[in-house]
Amino acid sequence: MAETTTEGTDTIEALSLVPKAEARQSMKDFKSDQEVRWCPGCGDYAILAAVQGFMPELGLAKENIVFVSGIGCSSRFPYYMNTYGMHSIHGRAPAIATGLAASRRDLSVWVVTGDGDALSIGGNHLIHALRRNVNLKILLFNNRIYGLTKGQYSPTSEVGKITKSTPMGSLDAPFNPVSLALGAEASFVARTVDSDRKHLTEVLRQASAHSGTALVEIYQNCNIFNDGAFEALKDKQSAEEAVIRLEHGQPIRFGADGSRGVVRDRATGDLKVVTVTPENESEILVHDARSASPTTAFALSRLADPDTLHHTPIGVFRAVERPVYDTQMTEQLDTAIEQKGKGDLASLLAGGDTWTVVG
Repeated sequence: MAETTTEGTDTIEALSLVPKAEARQSMKDFKSDQEVRWCPGCGDYAILAAVQGFMPELGLAKENIVFVSGIGCSSRFPYYMNTYGMHSIHGRAPAIATGLAASRRDLSVWVVTGDGDALSIGGNHLIHALRRNVNLKILLFNNRIYGLTKGQYSPTSEVGKITKSTPMGSLDAPFNPVSLALGAEASFVARTVDSDRKHLTEVLRQASAHSGTALVEIYQNCNIFNDGAFEALKDKQSAEEAVIRLEHGQPIRFGADGSRGVVRDRATGDLKVVTVTPENESEILVHDARSASPTTAFALSRLADPDTLHHTPIGVFRAVERPVYDTQMTEQLDTAIEQKGKGDLASLLAGGDTWTVVG
């Protein structure tokens, strides 16, 4: 069983319901016999390998782990995991996973979705799963394009994006998935990159230990329809100045030898990037992912420029404790049974005003 880093008891209680694996497992145990059918070079391969490599850390029996997906390239994920899984309907994976997690607390439930699947037709399902704080983990692959349907603009595509569906450039302002999740009061929100396996694995580790809904946005390259969308964050030279690595309890500094930092603008209250000097070093923000208020986490999420991606924070933005939906629902049911006994379904269906239709 993975060691939890949270102070609450819900994660410990929920995971204690899940049977441990009878023997030590490896990455190979989580590979299915299905042929992986993504385009050669797709970032999904790296994410799949990272997840398969991480799963043994949970120490759980494979039959007690479930992956639920919607529709899209990323949504083929359950086929390639040697666990239970469901390739469900477009945008509805969070809703299906909510029902599963709430009714079967002995399962470790994971959702795999994409920027189109989660933020377009699935937008409402996503935000309600986040606000309810159901005990499930959502991996949102963001390649800023519709890949499965061959290259239309998506809810995260930048303004002016020229695609098959926007030949003169997209007019839509894009969603920032991290900002959206924080606005929906998500208790755990993080961002990582497909090609940074070490960072991706560490974020997965923290998400799995969290009590409640954890949303992890994963920047994922679509080398066919949107190649190089995140090159500024992947190129070794540019990434040093572009990527802001968030670590709880640590000053928010980045760049060569920590030469850049994040401070709060005294005039506006917004966050801004500055060159660190002896005069302003004491003003550099210390990251607090466990702050009860999401205000600073939201401000951090706004540093990511949708056009250039310079000054893009990755890591855990927020990880706070609040009541878990399925735990509370179970407590309500237990209380109802104690007070009124088990219900009679036939009486319930026939109760109240009923009519007999005579032919």
